[in-house]
Amino acid sequence: MTTLRRFIRKLVLGFAALMAAEPGATLSAQAKSPQRIVSLTVCTDQLLLDLAPRGRIAAVSYLAIDPTLSLKVEEARGLKGVRGLAEEVLQLNPDLVIAQEYSATATVNLLRRLGYRVVLVPLATDFESMRQGIRIIAQAVGEETRGEELIDAFDKRLAAARPIGPERPTAVAYQVNSLASGPGSLVDAALQAAGFHNVARDRPLGPGGRLPLEEIVADPPDLVVLANAPDEFRSTVGDTLRHPAFAEVIAKRPHMRIEMPLWLCATPQIAGAIEELGAMRRSLLRSGAKHE
Repeated sequence: MTTLRRFIRKLVLGFAALMAAEPGATLSAQAKSPQRIVSLTVCTDQLLLDLAPRGRIAAVSYLAIDPTLSLKVEEARGLKGVRGLAEEVLQLNPDLVIAQEYSATATVNLLRRLGYRVVLVPLATDFESMRQGIRIIAQAVGEETRGEELIDAFDKRLAAARPIGPERPTAVAYQVNSLASGPGSLVDAALQAAGFHNVARDRPLGPGGRLPLEEIVADPPDLVVLANAPDEFRSTVGDTLRHPAFAEVIAKRPHMRIEMPLWLCATPQIAGAIEELGAMRRSLLRSGAKHE
């Protein structure tokens, strides 16, 4: 049997299984409390693992156990990992599929055409849209109370980390390939919440949100935040972080590293990044390292 014929057969079997489900109260109960949930993206993986019991999760994305991207490596270990292909998902006969908006579009569209229940979580650009994403997944998996508990815990950490005093040292989160994050990003929201002024707000970012190294060298901020170590990427994307001029900047100005998983995804764990930044702000102000 050819690969194409096997794939078509799986589609038909998946659709038949869906049609064979008992109607009425059984379907309603499944929709309220799905038992075979599949997440297709690393950010929805982490929220799902926070919200639903492990026994109800049929699969997460294969990136859920990648420590450079995920904070839920241990929780995800042992779960089936998928790469977002329709064939993989259909074999699991899920009663709920969760993905992030604009991701795995071909698979999402096909699953919907076959009648599978698919929930898309919008990309979060601030804390309010993060809360919205939590509520969307919590409602989909029937764990609304747990969702509100996560949000409440995050809001308490955010309030506790609120900066004292009007001083706002300047900072930039500088990543491989000269990437920086301006307004409308979680990184910007975290810097602001910790009491910093994000200099990427003031400078025109190039294609893809790139901030030329020359800008950093000419006018260094009070704090440089790194998501990646200079030697983490040996390819050309890490050349900016290894440049002698950049090395001189971070040798003279305060800098810190906040691991990428803390702020890659819109999860309550971003509170940890805000707390680390807040501690650095207090240290800068105590030492008088803020530059005018």
